[in-house]
Amino acid sequence: MPAAPSDATSGDHAAAPPRTRSWQAWGWEESAATDEQTGRLGAALAGRFGIGLPTAETPVPLGSVELRAPRVDPPATLAHLCSTDRRDRAAHTYGRSYRDVVRLLRGDLPHPPDVVAHPADEADVVALLDWCASAGIAAIPFGGGSSVVGGVEADVGDDWAGVVSLDLTRMDRVVEIDRVSRAARIQAGALGPVLEAQLRPHGLTLRHYPQSFEFSTLGGWLATRAGGHFATVYTHIDDLCESLRVVTPSGTAESRRLPGSGAGPSPDRLFLGSEGALGVITEAWMRLQDRPRWKTSAGVEFPDLGAGADAVRALAQSGLFPVNCRLLDAGEAMLSATLSPGAGALLVLGFESADHPVGAAMDRALELCRDHAGTLPTAPSSTDSGVPAAAGTGGAAGRDGAAGEWRNSFLRAPYTRDALVRLGVICETFETACTWDRFAMLHAEVTAAVEDALRRICGAGWVTCRFTHAYPDGVAPYFSVLAPGRRGSELSQWAEIKAAASEAVLAAGGTITHHHAVGRDHRPWYDRQRPDVFAAALRAAKSAVDPAGIMNPGVLVD
Repeated sequence: MPAAPSDATSGDHAAAPPRTRSWQAWGWEESAATDEQTGRLGAALAGRFGIGLPTAETPVPLGSVELRAPRVDPPATLAHLCSTDRRDRAAHTYGRSYRDVVRLLRGDLPHPPDVVAHPADEADVVALLDWCASAGIAAIPFGGGSSVVGGVEADVGDDWAGVVSLDLTRMDRVVEIDRVSRAARIQAGALGPVLEAQLRPHGLTLRHYPQSFEFSTLGGWLATRAGGHFATVYTHIDDLCESLRVVTPSGTAESRRLPGSGAGPSPDRLFLGSEGALGVITEAWMRLQDRPRWKTSAGVEFPDLGAGADAVRALAQSGLFPVNCRLLDAGEAMLSATLSPGAGALLVLGFESADHPVGAAMDRALELCRDHAGTLPTAPSSTDSGVPAAAGTGGAAGRDGAAGEWRNSFLRAPYTRDALVRLGVICETFETACTWDRFAMLHAEVTAAVEDALRRICGAGWVTCRFTHAYPDGVAPYFSVLAPGRRGSELSQWAEIKAAASEAVLAAGGTITHHHAVGRDHRPWYDRQRPDVFAAALRAAKSAVDPAGIMNPGVLVD
């Protein structure tokens, strides 16, 4: 069991206005789009598609959902950790992908977990895995449930006596802070806001803000190799991980705290990105940052996506390392409310520092942008007071100007997606990464393939692209798809579009996922992307740490 907090804040957090987490959609019930807002959205999209959209579908209430009876009962020693509550089981049946939300909207839950377990400490995790292994029960680690790739879905086939969803969110403490090394030992069930609230009194931050920040956990980030909001340098949670502690069915593994090591293959790398297939990440030592004091942001317009891409490459290779370097094509800019650069592209650019003013870095970055036909409609927005800035849910470049507008749209997007689902609109995203020399070809070929698929499958549709992360040697393009679906056929249409996009990405030399993870949705293409020798090694590792194969069956390996 982890030690009690020493110089860290405990898991008892300040009271907040009561809100209800939705069991069948993204986020908070109180934040969902209203019927009136959904209707206005439908009218706007109908004009875009040139067709009528159906009336918004009414979500099936939980009381009308048929859930099969639990097939297993926990032993008396574990009963206090376990729930068979109807809402609890329904909320842990799926993640929150487009496909998940369609099924949840209609109350289509044929494979709920039989039990939802809420371990309070590592000893509870060990006991629960022992029970599952001895009883032939599949165990699915569950953090915030925000997976968009089928990573926590409870449909694991018929070879198991039952399914237990291991909800880790009770294990949410920052247990220990090493201020000298600027690191902290943190339990894996800490949701983003809970984690940051405990670091804030110490003037520290993990500085990892994925779009799912409010509804995802540290363990989930580590298990999926999540990408954060920041576009350069510390883009993945891998970069921030100092050591891991993992409970597997065969025993507990803990790596040594080190800034770096050349002692053979890294044990952390086995579990980073393992998606719950090898064990349960229970805690980690994470590298922290001082909270930023100086921030500046700007919106730079370009005549087209190609010119903007050249500017982003120059920025990524300059050593300036902007925290925000998001390039939006014209369609993405229009979707982001007031961010509309007309027929061109928009770069949302930002810098921050806890140590020094960042105006000079922004000045040089804007020079590079001007070298590639970039123009600056308004002056940069800056906070250079020297007073530590209040934490947001990812405001790397401040809350004003272009960065603030983009950020608000970015965080609101999942709620808008859910409203579109009610309107019968297929809305999907897929992301990849490629080297700079391949980008132009990949963008053209992927866009063409998906547009062709949308015409064939839906009769209309819209594909947009933005950059989420930029590296000196390449970029991570993120595509969004909107298309009218046929009521009742949306999931089969989605599957065809998903397959077309995935095939095009692999054919163009990209990765099947840059930061969304593999889950079950990407598994066919992941199997083709990874080397056969590595696949054999991964299967051997799975056999060694999980000999009964109970951990998240169907994810990464069979």
